[in-house]
Amino acid sequence: MLKVENLEVYYGSIHAIHGVNFEVKQGEIVTLIGANGAGKTTILQTITGMIKSKAGEITFLEKNLKTIEPHRILQLGLAHVPEGRRIFSGLTVMENLQMGAYIRNDGKAAIDADYERVFTTFPRLKERKSQLAGTLSGGEQQMLAISRAIMAKPKMMLLDEPSMGLSPILVQEIFKIVKDVNASGVTVLLVEQNANMALSIADRAYVLETGHIVKEGSAQELKNDSAIQKAYLGS
Repeated sequence: MLKVENLEVYYGSIHAIHGVNFEVKQGEIVTLIGANGAGKTTILQTITGMIKSKAGEITFLEKNLKTIEPHRILQLGLAHVPEGRRIFSGLTVMENLQMGAYIRNDGKAAIDADYERVFTTFPRLKERKSQLAGTLSGGEQQMLAISRAIMAKPKMMLLDEPSMGLSPILVQEIFKIVKDVNASGVTVLLVEQNANMALSIADRAYVLETGHIVKEGSAQELKNDSAIQKAYLGS
């Protein structure tokens, strides 16, 4: 569904991503794990057109994304939930959801059904739908960021550090939601520093170190790998 080949990304003279190759198949949850500064966020931003690569190919549903603008990439069905949530803090919860649905042209009934789906999944957002998004708690803002992406009706969702800054209980809740989103038919590429949680829900994983993919395999294989346990799982 998504294929990244020989990706090279620079920030000025700094070589951030070095010949990265990976793929995500339809229906999977694939996770990229690695330390801060490894390049995980840079890869997601390059996939969605926010950063331009120096070399390499990115294809989504066999379409080359390198020359496509970010809003067109969203229209193809690739939604990005960015690090730090990036909700519209001055808009209400409902207005944020409407922004997610802005690109859709499948009719009011289908969009209304997805509003109901979101509010069933996230009852707290329904209670707060007239509240300014910037006044929500961190966990509620993360729920809103995911819901805004759901409202775009994506085929695939890129999630960047969804558990950042959340309490352990909310982390469990957010990862359950990621699994539910995947079970509804949305393929997921997950970037997450909480490697233990990411590997517990993923099908496959890639390990990123200083802009290089250094290891890949099934999530279970990597979870049982002693080097991964020592470096990322606190074992």
